[in-house]
Amino acid sequence: MMDRTHSIIAKLRVKPGERVKLKERDPRDSSLFGDEQDTKAATATLAEDIDVLQDSLYAEGSRALLVVLQGTDTSGKDGTIRSVFNATGPLGVSVTAFGTPTKTELAHDYLWRVHAACPRRGTIGIFNRSHYEDVLIAKVRNFASKKAIEQRYDQINAFEKMLVENGTTILKFMLHISKDEQKERLQERLDDPRKHWKFNPGDLEDRNYWDEYQGAYETMLHRCSTGHAPWYVIPADRKWVRNAAIASIVKATLEEMDPQYPKASWKPNDFAIP
Repeated sequence: MMDRTHSIIAKLRVKPGERVKLKERDPRDSSLFGDEQDTKAATATLAEDIDVLQDSLYAEGSRALLVVLQGTDTSGKDGTIRSVFNATGPLGVSVTAFGTPTKTELAHDYLWRVHAACPRRGTIGIFNRSHYEDVLIAKVRNFASKKAIEQRYDQINAFEKMLVENGTTILKFMLHISKDEQKERLQERLDDPRKHWKFNPGDLEDRNYWDEYQGAYETMLHRCSTGHAPWYVIPADRKWVRNAAIASIVKATLEEMDPQYPKASWKPNDFAIP
């Protein structure tokens, strides 16, 4: 299993300075995994392992893990959270979904709301969308000037380095789906009344900018995958592959962090329960 995890990391991690061509990365790639049902069962086990590791991270209370999930609409950010972190104790996990900035947030710098949501020591923080919206939608839809966008890549790298230097490990996952797969998922939301609440007409407008978004993602990956905060391009057309890949990387990262339960200053036999 460890060899497979190393293969997953090596294949999906974006090296610092690498120029990624998303058209050359198959969003339906399942070559790193075997049978679908076996992989789903293995992912459930990984989720339980993550819970155990998170428990010791919480008890240790000195470091944090930030998981960034970034992708186009319907790429599976919510589904990833449900599948990978469904077994994790709620006290040690926080999920922040970043939507359109409020007036208060717009009155501050673009990283203000992000820094406030970063996980405290001992916890895992999950970002459903993130500060990278400010070099994606802001770039494609011209919500900021070209000069401002250009400055943000280095600002984000510096921000993430500061987090790492203060004890937060960062994992960033770009959920890579095809335009055809997005179409199927959007249609499913229209066809199923239980999913109507998920449908946003604005998603159809964004599809008109598909190529522009792909280009913005490629620039983001090139400029902001660093040694201290790497990006991983996750093939996400197959949900079970997406979940297995992310769960494998999260577990391996927590194992590398190696959180330890603190030692008590007393001995159990010093006490007698009345």
